[in-house]
Amino acid sequence: MPKTATMSLRIDPAVKSDVEAIYARYGLSITEAINVFLHQSRNIGGLPFDLRPPVPNAETLAAMKEADEMAESGKARFNNFGDMLKDLKS
Repeated sequence: MPKTATMSLRIDPAVKSDVEAIYARYGLSITEAINVFLHQSRNIGGLPFDLRPPVPNAETLAAMKEADEMAESGKARFNNFGDMLKDLKS
């Protein structure tokens, strides 16, 4: 199918320069990369990436809960950041 529609957009020049370098590694121009994005959006019926914030896994959630409980109880394992670093290095 011939390409006859045109689009014009404004973008920060630094962003443009950065993405040109990224896409060049794949042998793509910005126009070609945008076409890939648009085709993939059409194929999946939405944005071709997830916009939801990352969800911590069970291990991370457990560690966060443990840290909260330690902080609330006043039984922190370290008195300050320096003590924690010393423990990590030993």
